[in-house]
Amino acid sequence: MKAVLYKEPFSVAVEEVPRPKIEHPNDVIVKVTSTAICGSDLHMYEGRTAAQPGIVFGHENMGTIEEVGPGVTGLKAGDRVVMPFNVACGFCKNCLAGNTGFCLTVNPGFAGGAYGYVNMGPYTGGQAEYLRVPFADFNCLPLPAESERDKDYVLLADIFPTGYHGCELAQVSPGDTCAVYGAGPVGLMAAYSALLRGAARVFVVDRIPERLSKAEEIGAVPIDFSKGDPVEQIKDQTDGEGTDKGVDAVGYQAHTSDASKEEPATVLNSLIQTVRPTGRLGVPGLYVPSDPGGPDPNAQHGMLLVAIGKMFEKGQVVGTGQCNVKQYNRKLRDLITAGRAKPSFVVSHELPLDDAPDAYNKFDKRIEGYTKVILHP
Repeated sequence: MKAVLYKEPFSVAVEEVPRPKIEHPNDVIVKVTSTAICGSDLHMYEGRTAAQPGIVFGHENMGTIEEVGPGVTGLKAGDRVVMPFNVACGFCKNCLAGNTGFCLTVNPGFAGGAYGYVNMGPYTGGQAEYLRVPFADFNCLPLPAESERDKDYVLLADIFPTGYHGCELAQVSPGDTCAVYGAGPVGLMAAYSALLRGAARVFVVDRIPERLSKAEEIGAVPIDFSKGDPVEQIKDQTDGEGTDKGVDAVGYQAHTSDASKEEPATVLNSLIQTVRPTGRLGVPGLYVPSDPGGPDPNAQHGMLLVAIGKMFEKGQVVGTGQCNVKQYNRKLRDLITAGRAKPSFVVSHELPLDDAPDAYNKFDKRIEGYTKVILHP
């Protein structure tokens, strides 16, 4: 089958690889119909992780079940499904608590597994024609037979639940003000989720005009940090108080206002300044324990200079960690099905799998309006 393979920093290729097979009675094989490129994939693409050549990328996957293992009880061939990017068993201590992003079974010695991602277990990614899904009864979310909302449903694999997770970590509630740093796909989903949860005003901080325009289109207030300190811009619009809640949808590759250099802790520190005393911060943006391309020795080992003293002084609460997709994907699916949520406004391009190398290049450079790319194997 065809698949997107990581070759070296800034290089992927579509090549022939072995088609997956049933390896366990609880497996299914899914024929992939939609698979998205994620900002997290760019960390590997840029050589900013320990990823080795040969990884098949792709953790945002949707398709039709083609083959079913003999132990699968709730699924059948022909079912349309979308898979959380988390690979989870469903029965360990963390899964039973709903923390499926930190499964203790699927990746021995590490809490959590994922498709096609470095250090997240032996699970091949879905930027390919077929995908093996383990513990399929637990990991497959069934979809309606109709397909006109497929651009929305594929986002249930990661970015819609992840944006929602940022709001859950920050406990965004009706009437709140909320600042979202980053207007990439996850940031836009966080802003959209905050509005779905009833936030009165949502400020979205970025410097890319088309992304800020998308934020404004959904009813958020765009804040261009290249035109001035975002903390002061937001405080000017909140009577000097700051916001009730804040979400970091950027992570460790944050940049200075002129984009001239990386400052890995700048978003965290800006959020601490932006959110009022006793407010809450949600951090779904990715931070890593090892970054070969970090701007200094501490950053290369995941140690950042964060204003913990100011956070303590303000009595703020912070929640971190990757999304437990299964906590949210069923209810978010039902919002989509009911027409109450249409997250596909972030999708900028739909392309065949063969166009993946060009799509990675343009998405990484943030050019030609590339915001969210869906590949169709």
